[in-house]
Amino acid sequence: MLKDVENHSLPRTAAFFDLDKTVIAKSSTLTFSKSFYQGGLINRRAVLRTAYAQFVFLAGGADHDQMERMRKYLSALCRGWNVQQVREIVAETLHDLIDPIIYDEAATLIEQHHTAGRDVVIVSTSGAEVVEPIGELLGADRVVATRMVVGDDGCFTGEVEYYAYGPTKAEAIRELAESEGYDLARCYAYSDSATDVPMLESVGHPHAVNPDRALRKEALTRGWPILDFHRPVRLKQRFPTFSVPPRPALVAAAAIGAAAATAGLVWYASRRRATVA
Repeated sequence: MLKDVENHSLPRTAAFFDLDKTVIAKSSTLTFSKSFYQGGLINRRAVLRTAYAQFVFLAGGADHDQMERMRKYLSALCRGWNVQQVREIVAETLHDLIDPIIYDEAATLIEQHHTAGRDVVIVSTSGAEVVEPIGELLGADRVVATRMVVGDDGCFTGEVEYYAYGPTKAEAIRELAESEGYDLARCYAYSDSATDVPMLESVGHPHAVNPDRALRKEALTRGWPILDFHRPVRLKQRFPTFSVPPRPALVAAAAIGAAAATAGLVWYASRRRATVA
């Protein structure tokens, strides 16, 4: 159970949630592949390839190298996409695709954190055009997500402006803590992946959710709580009169540059080598 309502004389606090396999049961980006196909953005071959990637992701068999290949593939795939069209497709299919795969346990936690007076922040490696609408659906206060470079023509160039991965997530959290006055020692964080260990260890209350093998080992070693989320339930089934409450405009932390993103890749690669050794 979460602690009682926050004492408002103390510094503010927040709960930071990874998105894929933590709040929702699938990869947020890959879930929209069929919609992107129907919108003419990708071909049938790309749909099949993303379906396979979704399978690997759900099976928990995607290691760091596979995730990197997936990132590079998706970056190349979206080159030339019109950003406004992407946003419209996501908005049109959001409820049909995402609502059914939100974990009931995660929705309950988000509700409890808000009731306790904490901000809720979604921190995801997926693209902002997908994550921000999901954050609004969940009633999140802020979003940290990967951002692609957009050209003067309003289309993705295929280059990554900010990659929300590994230590860059932790750095974004620290930046938010400084700007918003969060006391990280009293904050919460939730993730399924070992790549998010820096994010989890940056707060006082880390939680492993449906953890991969490496994160489970890390959580057991450090004594972090391990949570099992397995009941995707539509929000409207949980709350028959559910409507997204009006919340402050979502804030995306995109100030971290390419150097920090590269540092994240170096960190995880070195961590894997140390584990193998």
